[in-house]
Amino acid sequence: MRLLTVSTLLLSFSPGLALQIQCYQCEEMTHDCSTPEFIVNCTVNVQDTCQKEVLVKDDGMHYRKSCASSGACLIASSGYQQFCTGKLNSVCITCCNTPLCNGPRQKKRPQSSSAITINALQLPACSVFVLLLLVSILC
Repeated sequence: MRLLTVSTLLLSFSPGLALQIQCYQCEEMTHDCSTPEFIVNCTVNVQDTCQKEVLVKDDGMHYRKSCASSGACLIASSGYQQFCTGKLNSVCITCCNTPLCNGPRQKKRPQSSSAITINALQLPACSVFVLLLLVSILC
């Protein structure tokens, strides 16, 4: 069961109901660049995935984050899987497809009894309708 909350519904809607995801983007940062100034809008209908690369170097962890196409990200992550050891010179690439999912690890929340939580006061009525329509199609 997947929980949708307003804080994770950062998809924008373009004409023709094209979806645009938001991801964190940075190059070779020594800190986990998961702050608002690193948020970017990915290319509509092309970059449908967020990618996170964690490199372990002599001076610590380095992060690269970006938008990616799902195919390119999956190829990169599977190609580096053998090098994802967590030790020196380790390279781990992960792919995800929800808004800002390449940010910091989320602490596990207790399971909600409701599958969907939407605060209608914070979204325009048409957005709520479109989100509910998408959820009904995807589920």
